Amino acid sequence: MTASAGFRRPRVLTRFLVAVPLLAVGALAGLPPAHAAVAGDVRINEVVTTGGVNDSIELYNKGTATVDVSGWVLKDNDKDHAYKIASGTTLAPGAYRTFDVSGEFGLGSDDVGRLYLADGTTQVDGFSWSEHSDPSWSRCPDGTGAFKQAATVTLGGPNDCGTGGGDGGSTTPAAWPGSSSVATADGSNVFGQDLSGLYQEGGVLWGAQNSGRLWRLVRDGSGGWKPDTVGGWSSGKTLRLPGGSGTPDSEGVTLTGAGSAAGAFVASERDGGASGTSRLSVLKYDVSGSGSSLTAAKEWNLTSDLPSTGSNLGLEGITWIPDTALTAAGFKDAATGAAYDPARYSSHSGGVFFVGVEGTGMIYGYVLADSGSYTRIASFSSGMSGVMELQWEPQASRLWAVCDDGCDGRHHTLKIDTTGVFTTAGVFDRPSGMPDYNNEGFSLAGADECVAGTKPVYWADDSNDGGHALRRGTITC
Repeated sequence: MTASAGFRRPRVLTRFLVAVPLLAVGALAGLPPAHAAVAGDVRINEVVTTGGVNDSIELYNKGTATVDVSGWVLKDNDKDHAYKIASGTTLAPGAYRTFDVSGEFGLGSDDVGRLYLADGTTQVDGFSWSEHSDPSWSRCPDGTGAFKQAATVTLGGPNDCGTGGGDGGSTTPAAWPGSSSVATADGSNVFGQDLSGLYQEGGVLWGAQNSGRLWRLVRDGSGGWKPDTVGGWSSGKTLRLPGGSGTPDSEGVTLTGAGSAAGAFVASERDGGASGTSRLSVLKYDVSGSGSSLTAAKEWNLTSDLPSTGSNLGLEGITWIPDTALTAAGFKDAATGAAYDPARYSSHSGGVFFVGVEGTGMIYGYVLADSGSYTRIASFSSGMSGVMELQWEPQASRLWAVCDDGCDGRHHTLKIDTTGVFTTAGVFDRPSGMPDYNNEGFSLAGADECVAGTKPVYWADDSNDGGHALRRGTITC
């Protein structure tokens, strides 16, 4: 997101009594017992009525059997308002599915959310509230608990119930695990505003700029980075959508285990030529040529699979985690409910791409098939109200999720816990010597740069404060 875009900071509330469950006693009594039991496992789990996300209702299956919810109906307090769930929609055990109801009706500050079977009269679940979500009405624990005002929108994944981190981690912020000081890492006004995602590949630092530009940076001899002067990279390269049209709002960049020789993968939230419309995509670029522009060789458009957000609040961060790391940690595939098995999927990159959403703080994992298809296999909260950057640190087997000045420059680390899902392992404040810049990019050096127990890290400042967009610091290793 550009520096001028607004960012709404949610209030952390803990009231549980404003939202009142409305499950009609005996509403399913007329159904065969087995059918009634399975249908009753589907619960309204989260509702969003305001903020950067369209009015949405999330359903969750707390049971042990897959439920076909084709034709089921969502309503508010007006019996004539109805959202019909599309045919072929199912909910696997433990699965979440979000429905954007804003096209049919609005959810008000004093309203009701109700779920009905396909007949439109047999109520399965419901609850009411007397003020807008701020930003989320969430059931805690998922599927069974009472509703509360949660501090984070988690549509499509586990609710933010304030339970703390995994691996013994804590959600209480700790001091930055490295030097408290930072230094500039670029020349004066080299990039201007909008430098966003970063990814270090040895002696090259890749940078994605919101204005549809990709940079290949090399070391400047003083601990910083400068544009590569060969191969047409001196001023960065213009990015285009497949077919050569459009200007992707490039927010994040990552590589697979094969490095840049296998292409650079860019996360984009919209086409700059249609800035009012979300286009949540991962784009693949061949970066081996010498021309001044790059046309996407492939696009995985994830828009229809993700909850609606504001067009400038979409995909911000992207990283790639190898299959071997996921399987070694016992990662759970949310699409199957079982341990992740790469062999279940057709030819792909040898890993899973994880993308972060600015407007919700959610992280989603996708297997992106070489054919252009995709499968979502993970949905979880970063623990923050927004995600600006994601980085996998293989040496520590942890995922970094980074926020900007909207979250006071907070950094979260997440690890795969004993249940196979990513949970918070650590929460860190920004280095005390770094002002609260609008940092939208973050990258860590590899283990080969670890000297005397520390290694470099870099941030990209979208606002180019003081004429500099890149800064460097250190972290323990």
